[in-house]
Amino acid sequence: MTAFLPGVPEPGEYHPAFVGYVEKARRFADPVAALATQGDDFLALLRTLPAEKRLYRYARGKWSVQQLLGHITDAERVFAYRALRIGRADQTPLPGFDENPWAMAAEAERCDWGELIEEFAMVRRATILLLRHFPEAAWMRSAVVNGAPLSVRALAYILHGHVEHHIDILRERYL
Repeated sequence: MTAFLPGVPEPGEYHPAFVGYVEKARRFADPVAALATQGDDFLALLRTLPAEKRLYRYARGKWSVQQLLGHITDAERVFAYRALRIGRADQTPLPGFDENPWAMAAEAERCDWGELIEEFAMVRRATILLLRHFPEAAWMRSAVVNGAPLSVRALAYILHGHVEHHIDILRERYL
């Protein structure tokens, strides 16, 4: 649990592309506690996934489950890095990233499934500790990311909403 509850971000604190992610997480007063619970639940789901589903794609040109997990982990790192930079009062504009070339370059399908799960678990733990240790002032800081303002508190909600978005897709289209 964080010592400070940052409140739900306002629409001007993030790019409109992130509205759906923030909406999925806005019910949580403590986004850090929500990230911890979500991480545990997601890991439990991943550990029960049958081996034959790991390389499954629900349609031509869509990611496999392993690629999806690789993407989720990569995006978590990017969002946490943005939170670190902004939380430390760095005003350098940050670029966006195109997740599709990243997913292809990662070659997650060649990786051991257990290690992919462990990697997500460790990255999520690092994200939680980063956010938990932010001073109160850091939560309200913002900078320009991909041409739009982005606050640390918005990133906490985006982190949760992004994974929730992919859990929904995983359940609806892969399982």
